[in-house]
Amino acid sequence: MADRDIVVWAEIPVTDLEKSVAFYSKVFGYEMEINNEGPNPMADLGGMQNKSGAHLYPGKPAPDSGNTVHLALPDSLEDGIARCKNAGGEVVSPPIPLPTGRFVYARDIDGNSIGLFEASA
Repeated sequence: MADRDIVVWAEIPVTDLEKSVAFYSKVFGYEMEINNEGPNPMADLGGMQNKSGAHLYPGKPAPDSGNTVHLALPDSLEDGIARCKNAGGEVVSPPIPLPTGRFVYARDIDGNSIGLFEASA
């Protein structure tokens, strides 16, 4: 199993795709577009150029925040925290240090659990 990625992609259910695209674009600096070509509309987080990907789709968020998807910030954790709060999200933990960086737990505008991650320099 060592030669396979553990996570292939993540799907985040949202109640209003356009508002959620604006939230994730503001917090993480993504250039997102809504794609209506498949069976459901969706918007890729950060494009599909990465090894693994994620997208938003119209759906019903889990009532207890669901699984946590940790997403890399383009800059400092403090800047990401400020953008998250300013965009209508909620930060629900203090910064948590790891050997590879640090993160906070947060909730998006639908209450989905997300991690805001700053990699070590």
